[in-house]
Amino acid sequence: MAKDVLYLKIAKSVTEQIKSETLQFGDRLPSLRSAQKLYNVSLNTVKQAYMELESRSLVESRPKYGYFVSQTSQRKLALPSVAKIKVSESQKAPEDLIDKVFGTIAGTDVTQFALGIPGKSFLPLAKLKKSMVNVIKRKNDSGTDYEPVQGSEHLRREIAKWAMVLEGKITEDDLVITSGAMNAVYNCLMAVTKPGDWVAVESPVYFGILQAIQLLGLKVVEIPTHPVLGVDLEALEKMLPKLSACCFVTNFNNPLGFQMPDENKKELVRLITEYNVPLIEDDIYGNVYFGAERPKPCKYYDEAGLVMWIGSVTKVLAPGYRIGWVAPGKFKDKIIRQKLVQTVCSPSLYSDVIADFLEHGRYDHHLRTFRKKLYSNYLQIQKSVAAYFPDNTKVSDPKGGFMLWLELDKRICTEDLYDEAFSQKINFAPGRMFSQYNQYQNCLRLNYAMEWTDRVESDLEKLGKMIKNRF
Repeated sequence: MAKDVLYLKIAKSVTEQIKSETLQFGDRLPSLRSAQKLYNVSLNTVKQAYMELESRSLVESRPKYGYFVSQTSQRKLALPSVAKIKVSESQKAPEDLIDKVFGTIAGTDVTQFALGIPGKSFLPLAKLKKSMVNVIKRKNDSGTDYEPVQGSEHLRREIAKWAMVLEGKITEDDLVITSGAMNAVYNCLMAVTKPGDWVAVESPVYFGILQAIQLLGLKVVEIPTHPVLGVDLEALEKMLPKLSACCFVTNFNNPLGFQMPDENKKELVRLITEYNVPLIEDDIYGNVYFGAERPKPCKYYDEAGLVMWIGSVTKVLAPGYRIGWVAPGKFKDKIIRQKLVQTVCSPSLYSDVIADFLEHGRYDHHLRTFRKKLYSNYLQIQKSVAAYFPDNTKVSDPKGGFMLWLELDKRICTEDLYDEAFSQKINFAPGRMFSQYNQYQNCLRLNYAMEWTDRVESDLEKLGKMIKNRF
């Protein structure tokens, strides 16, 4: 039998198993060697069959782990809708709702789907403690001295080494250490805008960015954002003459979780360069990818120094240390002057602990473990939402990060749902938090970076029942 027929027969057999749900979303396919024996064919024939399945988006390859049935293959729920562009002089950040939700996050008996940080079981606490001890032993001042305004040279050097995705395009001298990513976003906005200026953001957008924009007296343009492709570049281009800055999360955006394709990133950089509009690129989730390799940020394509690339360890390593950084391009001197006025310097002890952690190779191991746990939870929460929530629920398809965005029936108000859920010790982020224009009232965001327990599963089932009971 011809080889081309053999590989297609194998692909057809696996396809039928997927369609009949004998093989389900997240299941691992037989290894190449096992499949070779199973079908009594050459290894190359099996490889060709698996590549054919991958080209149809039925399976996905995970380096060192093998081939898995992809989420696309058995996706039962539709993707969220794309909002229309929103531009108005009358704007208001949803402070009331943000205060309400964040006023409840201290409760240890609450299932915290609302928080945008990983649970403690995801963090390398013992290894961080070891780095802390090592640093204190080495430092004669016990971490009490000031460090340079630009930030610890040791930490900046280690971050530059770790920014391999930029292929040597930044050095330690290009970086400024900040008090987490939001401090970097705030300083970048301050450096390139003045009160009354317009800033473009994604829609939905992380509410912390809305708060920073409002605090600086700026105005927001919410650009339509596709749940897979990201910002609508045609809509953005129409607004660019009006804008003083753009602020986007191009890799695993919070809350949609999309990964903007490389071609779109190139075009985005071309557009902001043509119109001379700075891009504040928050890349804090860039290392939390589910695919084969870390995606490039827009900064990789920047030749004019207009992309202000932001990173942090607050989402993947040590939330409370508040260590972030920015490569501000042509705006570096202004960022350093602002930091001098605001904070003088960053805490030297925490900077040195993170530098020690990066230098001794523990970060790579942690990220591999972190991503593996997150991907497992992602598969689980997708299954749970499909099983327990109404059939007309629309769900995002994140390629990384740890946020899931849900669009419910238009009759559902997630603020009212929040009150009922919280009475049952369940917390989540209602959709209105993610816009200045009173949108997304039937949407919500769930965090899945937590230890997956029977209670978590049970609480998702309860939440689904609450929604169904509102029809």
